[in-house]
Amino acid sequence: QVQLVESGGGLVQAGDSLSLSCAASGRTFRSYGMGWFRQAPGKEREFVARVTDDGGRTYYADSVKGRFTISRDNAKNTVYLQMNSLKPEDTGIYYCAARSSTQYVYWGQGTQVTVSS
Repeated sequence: QVQLVESGGGLVQAGDSLSLSCAASGRTFRSYGMGWFRQAPGKEREFVARVTDDGGRTYYADSVKGRFTISRDNAKNTVYLQMNSLKPEDTGIYYCAARSSTQYVYWGQGTQVTVSS
C-alpha cells in the first residue's frame, strides 16, 4: 500500500512558476514509476508527466514539454513537478499516481492549480 499526498498548488498569474510535491508513504516507493495527471473543470483527467522508478527516464505530454519538469528523490519518497511559464490552460487539479507495470494503482487526493490570465 502506498499513500500519496500532493502539495504546492495555488493561484498564480500566467508566466509564473509553481512547484508541486508528492510525498509517498511506505518503503516500496522506489519500486514504482510515478506520474502526474491533471483534470480541468468539465474535462477528463489527462496525463502530464511520468518518471521511471529509478528516475532515469521521463515522459511528457506535448502540451507541457519544455515547460514542466518531473523529478524524484527516492531517499525522500517524493516526486516533484516543476512548472514554468504557466498558462491559463494549465489550470486544474493535479494528481500524482504510482505506476506498477503499465497501470497506475495508487492516487493522491490532488492539489488545485489556478493560473489567471
